[in-house]
Amino acid sequence: MLRQSILLAILTLGPGVMPALSAATLDPSLLPQVEAATFEVVAAKPAHDPLTYERPLPLNLIPYQQRTDKYYSIGTAFAIGPNRYVTAGHVLLTGLNSLWGPLALRDDSGHVYAIANVEKFSLRKDFAVFSLVKPPATSATLPIDTHPALNQAIYAVGNALGTGVVIRDGLYTSNTPEQQDGEWKWMRFSAAASPGNSGGPLLNKDGKVIGVVLMKSPNENLNYALPISQVLHAPPHLAAINRRLTYQFDLIDDTRTGTFKAQFALPRSLSDFYATFLRLRHAYEGSELKALLAQQPDAMFPNGSGSNRELHSAASLDSLPVLLVRNSTGVWRRTVKKGAKIPLGDNGYLSVGSVGSNTLFHLRRPDGVSADELYGSRKALAHLLLKAGFLYRNFGSNHIKVTSMGKPTMMKTFTDRWQRPWQVTIWPIPFGNSELMVLALPVPDGYVGIAYMPVPVSRQYDFLINLEAMTNFFNVAYDGTLAQWKDYLEQTTLLPAALKGIRIDADYNRNFRYASQRVEFSFTPAVQTIAPDSDLTLGFGFFRSHGKVVWGVSDIYVSTSNYDDDWINIERRVKPSSDLGDSFKSRWRDLTERRHPFDRVAYIDDDIMKIIGVVTSTGKDPSILYTAFYARNGKHPQAMMKSRLDLLMKHLTVTESGN
Repeated sequence: MLRQSILLAILTLGPGVMPALSAATLDPSLLPQVEAATFEVVAAKPAHDPLTYERPLPLNLIPYQQRTDKYYSIGTAFAIGPNRYVTAGHVLLTGLNSLWGPLALRDDSGHVYAIANVEKFSLRKDFAVFSLVKPPATSATLPIDTHPALNQAIYAVGNALGTGVVIRDGLYTSNTPEQQDGEWKWMRFSAAASPGNSGGPLLNKDGKVIGVVLMKSPNENLNYALPISQVLHAPPHLAAINRRLTYQFDLIDDTRTGTFKAQFALPRSLSDFYATFLRLRHAYEGSELKALLAQQPDAMFPNGSGSNRELHSAASLDSLPVLLVRNSTGVWRRTVKKGAKIPLGDNGYLSVGSVGSNTLFHLRRPDGVSADELYGSRKALAHLLLKAGFLYRNFGSNHIKVTSMGKPTMMKTFTDRWQRPWQVTIWPIPFGNSELMVLALPVPDGYVGIAYMPVPVSRQYDFLINLEAMTNFFNVAYDGTLAQWKDYLEQTTLLPAALKGIRIDADYNRNFRYASQRVEFSFTPAVQTIAPDSDLTLGFGFFRSHGKVVWGVSDIYVSTSNYDDDWINIERRVKPSSDLGDSFKSRWRDLTERRHPFDRVAYIDDDIMKIIGVVTSTGKDPSILYTAFYARNGKHPQAMMKSRLDLLMKHLTVTESGN
């Protein structure tokens, strides 16, 4: 995702503003002109909130003026000529993909004026010049001074988020080169600047504009303005984009610094300006992500020695997903910070975890929710996520649960590198001008996936392509009861390619059979009870097969209901690469030499009897072995344990060859 530099540490645009200060001592005769030529940049609040909540919203906790205003206050603009207005570029860009009304200007009398055309724009210098559809009948403009002297008294003018024109005094203290190439100098000034000042005029004592207020200093009480001369001397009828940006992908330490550079002709209507800007930015973001992931191809999973640990590790049987993250030594490791497990009733629950700012989840559908209902409706997915408290609206210390979402703004399917079909859904959050973005992967007992919230609407594409890229580093076990597996396997369009070559048959109380191109086995109730509520977990992993890395089943785990009696496990084992540590190599020696516990001798471990045998492939590939494992609660005779293992291994055939 794009990470912006210090020059983009712009004034905060959200609520929680500083209180308005009293006006500075500007000549009172200049105030009417300053006030008449200075405007709020506003956007209309949504007429309808599609979200519903668990209880009435405590709107009385919002300050009266913000609560009763029909508009959100975004920033400041000012007039420099007949139907010619200036604001900060980043203020204008808050309208990208906005869920609020289009940006407009509001004067001190409350009249609102629609923006007509964007006439000039610079992303790097952070300004925009535009016109209005119907400007004020008696429009005032501010005079300009393009050669201001240092150390003079100045006045920062802005609308502090709806509290009216605020004027604060200070000094024009210094100039500092812009950081990218030093092509011009920022003005530094000591007058206070609060949220809402962005885009406002910086005046001298004569009420003349000398700069455009843009951003707060992150670590000192000196703020930034763009000299007004840079606005006036910029090429006419042109949108200029030339900004150095850093791109980062959450799963690796590498970053990529590039320049977002483009231009297009103006004037354009506001909507056409946004569409053109977004098209160019999306192309840049897509190219930067692609270039970043290709930056070190030999170290990008599944390539390079840093991937070997994962390619030779046992599959995880955990139904909470993990992401593969490359650590500082270049090794890819399964990563998730486990969070809460929230019950949903009727055996359903939501388990959550996180990797950085990304939320990973496993949604186990309640027994009362059918497979058709869950997989066939994004509404059912949203309902269960929200029931577990996935989204709240905050009012101070009050956290109000969202209980239903509106209509999604995006629904699509997406297939990752490993041919897994994801359901991509984006729901609007109008009050925050943001979105809930969910990439959900259907599994037998419900869904697993990645979610991000809140996503700023202006950054939708950037976040989406990054989350889609993360799916290539996503792994999880597929778990469910035999009854759930039966329902799931009938949903053929939801199956990953790795499952389409596998056959799973459960004839309750008679026979269970699993067959793939690598391994086949079956058992009867003489080994383990076979019932609708028996549990089957397929542990998926990344491994090499016939010269390429695949995502496939490397562990099959079958148990009685709620894992309360006995367990069967068929696991793929592969010879470790030479660079892996002693723990991998010693385990492989134990396997090949049939050392304990791989000697078909039962043993007790934590009040559970276990017995393991080793099976070689009929393809005679010495680098691949399979183990057959049987376990049962409590202490049991050696003969009984070996008898059950023998029955399991009798109908177990390994056909895999070629690692």
